[in-house]
Amino acid sequence: MNFNELYMRRCIELAQLGRMHAAPNPMVGAVIVHSDRIIGEGYHAVCGKAHAEVNAINSVKPADRQLLSDSTLYVSLEPCSHYGKTPPCARLIIKTGIPRVVVGCVDPFAKVQGRGITMLREAGIEVEVGVLEAECRALNRRFITAQTLHRPYITLKWARSADGFIDGWRENDSQGAAQISTPWSLMRVHQLRAMNQAILVGHNTLRMDHPQLNVRHWAGGNQPLRVVLGRVAEEELPTGWLAYADISTALSELYHMGVQSVLVEGGQQTLQSFIDQGLWDETYVEYSPTTLGSGVPEPRMPVGVVLTEEKYFGRTIWHYEADNLQDFEAKELTSENEE
Repeated sequence: MNFNELYMRRCIELAQLGRMHAAPNPMVGAVIVHSDRIIGEGYHAVCGKAHAEVNAINSVKPADRQLLSDSTLYVSLEPCSHYGKTPPCARLIIKTGIPRVVVGCVDPFAKVQGRGITMLREAGIEVEVGVLEAECRALNRRFITAQTLHRPYITLKWARSADGFIDGWRENDSQGAAQISTPWSLMRVHQLRAMNQAILVGHNTLRMDHPQLNVRHWAGGNQPLRVVLGRVAEEELPTGWLAYADISTALSELYHMGVQSVLVEGGQQTLQSFIDQGLWDETYVEYSPTTLGSGVPEPRMPVGVVLTEEKYFGRTIWHYEADNLQDFEAKELTSENEE
């Protein structure tokens, strides 16, 4: 059994508990192990609050504190080395006297980028980097995309009928949209909304559907920003919504606002524009056995994209993933990286 991987998987499990409230910070989990026994663990629960390493160290019982000087700290993301809303975790690890640290992946954030690892090593701590690196990077793909591609992580979603349509033909907003999703699959939609910091639709979707674009059928998430694409008259724009003329402007403005994830819900032209420009990271397509006969065709995905099938309360969900993340290798970093 590979114990490094075993404990790193526990770090990943813990990190996911912060999925709804850690953003825009990354999700991070940490485990402290002494003689194959976990004596402390923690995760980053809320942005601005204690980081995973701090919570793991604080969770160690008084009777086990003496064991820290002979323990290993496992953490899914490189410990921070700078002062932000909280002090640097690397300094706390050094002060605590933990002699060995195992890191899942390097933090691409400009103020870290290996500096935490360097700080630990210069203090005499043994550091191993890259255990379950792919899984640790995937955990924070939204955060890493924002740091490396300088745009939000983009998720597309739509529901399609068995004959490939996402809606019937409609001449005006008095005609309701075709009912393709079920109440159960709508819960999945609201879960996706809760997991993203912004939701975007095209001008025609706003005009025809008058969507609320909020989280109603899923508990525990934040209410995302609501964004419409296109030239929208002031009187048409709902209170609190943001409007941008084109995709490039929208992504740039949202990125500079600190938004790391966007869910694009429609309509067909807007979704296709994101696809054609290669501006998407994953796509969820709900497949319904319902047939419409005619209507608005679903967007066309590129040929050769990786596709997996998921089941959600009896509905098939097609999940496409793009490989857009830049390679960010866990490697030896020297003092030249330090500020």
